[in-house]
Amino acid sequence: MKDGRIGGAVQAAEDPTLRAYRLWFEHTRKCDHCKGVRKASDGCADGRELWGTYRLACIGRLETKGDPS
Repeated sequence: MKDGRIGGAVQAAEDPTLRAYRLWFEHTRKCDHCKGVRKASDGCADGRELWGTYRLACIGRLETKGDPS
């Protein structure tokens, strides 16, 4: 035991900004259209949407789909 906790039982939630960036980054590694562009705004529609989600997460305005506003 470490600090009174049993190891491995709880996994910390991923930060929304890091999650959004990771999803965009993984997309750009797989998408043929997004691989060759220098700016996220020049990527495919899905890539641009993922980048937009990341930008919203950076400024704290990320809303998950299905949440009432």
